Amino acid sequence: MKMGVFGKALAGLACATALLFGQEAPVAKQPKPKSQKEAEAVMAVFNAQDPDARIAAAKDLETKFADTEFKSLARLMVALSYQQKNDPDNMIIAAERTLEADANNYQAMLMIAEALAQRTRENDLDKEEKLARSEKMSNGAIASINAAAKPRPDITDEQWTGAKKDFAAQAHQALGMAAMVRKKYDVAVAEFKTAVEGATQPDPATMVRLGAVYNLAGKPDEAIAMLDKVMAVADLHPTIRQFAQAEKVRATQAKGGAKPAAPASAPAQVEVKK
Repeated sequence: MKMGVFGKALAGLACATALLFGQEAPVAKQPKPKSQKEAEAVMAVFNAQDPDARIAAAKDLETKFADTEFKSLARLMVALSYQQKNDPDNMIIAAERTLEADANNYQAMLMIAEALAQRTRENDLDKEEKLARSEKMSNGAIASINAAAKPRPDITDEQWTGAKKDFAAQAHQALGMAAMVRKKYDVAVAEFKTAVEGATQPDPATMVRLGAVYNLAGKPDEAIAMLDKVMAVADLHPTIRQFAQAEKVRATQAKGGAKPAAPASAPAQVEVKK
């Protein structure tokens, strides 16, 4: 299974901390420590063994070195750690603080976009406000991803292009989830298709969402074809398989003229931990 947002962010932190040891400067401008003490504080963030330790180390870095060039990176680590702890409220707060330090941080934008789309319900009084912000973050992330420079010279152009495709796919997935909450199923189909077809390795959870929205759009044949692809994935997560099977049953019933079974859960809100 492809590396998730958390793994990619840690890889990015590794790129930055490599500078502490005098390695070749990357293509994109990278932060640099102003002292050995600051370098040690940055390494403490990177070497933390669990989310709570990482949060503490990141906050310690910013407290002791208020002018650190690693501010946005430290705040992103806090956001990712809260995500790892399944604490979306604090994750969003930390991601917003990351954007205060770096307005073009597409990883923070993606976290906010997906969290808002995933947690918004049809009858929420602030539904439109949250979905509009989710869409703004998704579109902002796409723009930032397209403009982003390659972080290191040892990363090939092909590898960097692939990474950008995967990040963009996450943005389109969030746009698809927002469209599902609005019941704009044709829009959701287009966004999920873009996410699935644009990723270097399609996310099975996104493929299930695409199958589900095909069902909602009254396209059972397309749903069955997509869900069969999901269930053919090697080492498929049991939860993803469960939802794929349930959606295929709905599609089969609809195709046969029977009233389809109700979905087990709102597909846009299904979260599969990897």
